[in-house]
Amino acid sequence: MNIIYDIAIIGGGPGGIGTAIEAAVHGVENILLIDKADNHSSTIRKFYKDNKRVDKDWKGQTIDIEGNIPFMDGTKETTLDFFDQLLDEEKIDTAFNTEVENIIKNEKEDCFLISTATQGFKAKAVVITIGKMGKPNKPSYKIPPSIKSYVNFNLDNCSEGEKILVVGGGNSAAEYAYELADENNIVTLVYRKSDFTRLNPENEDILYQHNGQEKLRLRMNTDIESVENEHGKVKVNFDDGYYTIYDRVIYAIGGTAPIDFLKKVGIKTDEKGNPLYDEHYKTNIDGMYVAGDIAFNTGGSIAAALNHGYHIVNSYMKRSGKIYAYTDKVEEFFKNNQNFRH
Repeated sequence: MNIIYDIAIIGGGPGGIGTAIEAAVHGVENILLIDKADNHSSTIRKFYKDNKRVDKDWKGQTIDIEGNIPFMDGTKETTLDFFDQLLDEEKIDTAFNTEVENIIKNEKEDCFLISTATQGFKAKAVVITIGKMGKPNKPSYKIPPSIKSYVNFNLDNCSEGEKILVVGGGNSAAEYAYELADENNIVTLVYRKSDFTRLNPENEDILYQHNGQEKLRLRMNTDIESVENEHGKVKVNFDDGYYTIYDRVIYAIGGTAPIDFLKKVGIKTDEKGNPLYDEHYKTNIDGMYVAGDIAFNTGGSIAAALNHGYHIVNSYMKRSGKIYAYTDKVEEFFKNNQNFRH
């Protein structure tokens, strides 16, 4: 509490990392990155399988990097290494294993008081970039407690030789389905619509190839009415009157903004619980910004989240009346680290 940070960033995903690095590049000295996980990029670490591809142009979106972070296609491992080295190079303060409980504007000191279970921080500006994937959507129908160990929202605890139902029509659902099929599981992908509308071309091609080769089954235009325990397995009742017994069900039906936290800190939201912000990504609270999927519905695009950080820092610099202290730190970093490749 003795230090008043220039910028405190809540959330260590791409949006948070992008904001932190851009702030450092623009000469902001005191930067704090806070995350409740034990390291940055927890969504990538938890939800991405080893060696999974990480594309700059995600879900068919061609996104130009507008800031100073030369992000490019890679894998889970190279992306994490890339962020590691950027954060190490810029000497940004981090507070991991730290969950923010509340943020209050202290008008007397003209700063924010950020409270956690064990400590407090002060900052002149706050950027909230906590994402959506950390809180996956759950179905509206009840999941009986006796089968919850066989119901997943990621690939944790999956093994070989299981009969698995994957629920959803997005890229995560498609990737779960064909990756599980390649691991000798019997996989069905169920989607409530008759056609896929959100898949990137590569995932769609792989999915239909697997379906054509009978490695997995697509069950389109079908929804689930309920699930129940059938002798220790998951009985899924479909809206077409049929049911099937599965060893495991995996839901990949998106994420939701953490509405309760946004309301607690005073950020105004729309009727769907999405935060309201102006053209500079600033909320109704002066000095408090939002970035990443929590506000922009980027669909998990890392490049888009990095761009948000760039624009937020530009807005912060204008608001604080600071002269742009732009340097070529990131470019110099890569020149001085020729052995590093993303």
